[in-house]
Amino acid sequence: MKEVGLDFFRFSISWPRILPLGKISSGINKKGINFYNRLIDLLLSNGIQPFVTLFHWDLPQALEDEYGGFLSPKIVDDFRDYANLCFQEFGDRVKQWATLNEPNLFAGAGYATGEGAPGRCSIYIGNCSEGNSATEPYIVMHHSILSHATAVQLYKEKYQALQYGTIGVTVNCNWYVPKFDTIASKRAAQRARDFDWGWAIHPMVYGDYPKIMREIVGNRLPNFTKEQSEMIKGSFNFLGVNYYSTEYAEDSRYDTGANLSYTTDSRVNTSTEKNGIPICESVRAHRL
Repeated sequence: MKEVGLDFFRFSISWPRILPLGKISSGINKKGINFYNRLIDLLLSNGIQPFVTLFHWDLPQALEDEYGGFLSPKIVDDFRDYANLCFQEFGDRVKQWATLNEPNLFAGAGYATGEGAPGRCSIYIGNCSEGNSATEPYIVMHHSILSHATAVQLYKEKYQALQYGTIGVTVNCNWYVPKFDTIASKRAAQRARDFDWGWAIHPMVYGDYPKIMREIVGNRLPNFTKEQSEMIKGSFNFLGVNYYSTEYAEDSRYDTGANLSYTTDSRVNTSTEKNGIPICESVRAHRL
């Protein structure tokens, strides 16, 4: 990295590597602490700043077994304690913190489609042994946002003035453009953005989920208390964006019967080509 000329290295601390059973009360793995201390010191000695993410989807299995991980509000306190340990051990040298990596993908892939850990979904969505794609993604995102905001509040109140760091979150942000020049397609593109990453960012900026999500999802979408809303609003020094691609969006009126799912709640069909032309070629031709 030094030879290439990089001046930052973004990496994730593994929660179970330093807390094998998920909780401080269950024991700290000093070898894990020492590993990250050596990594951070080596980076700094080579002029490379560490940019640390606290959670990149590797939940300690003990917490999954005990109470279902992010399906339970108990995760908020355990994540706060884990974050506090990291701030204590590494915050004198780490000046950039991201609480969560792509919580929108974590909730969607892990609890709506079952493609990611812990592989939960409704049987009509994927090959999962258990889960509920209509409710669990929203519950997991809710607890993820509260975990994020609680850790940020802790950092700002206890550490930031002494350690001079910044803290935020990193979200996967695909862009969506209307497939057709129609009002329906334009509205579909905005719904796609709201359900994809507005789902995570909107509460952190405004204190609640996007209005269209409230309208469509209804009582399946959890509510923040007044105190929680005040805590999550503005809970960042930065918003990190992982951008990979752009897709077309068009309106799709899915059946609102028994087979509800986060995967179809947006009522949007997405695609990467139109009239046989990939969207990347279309955009390049337009710019030329």
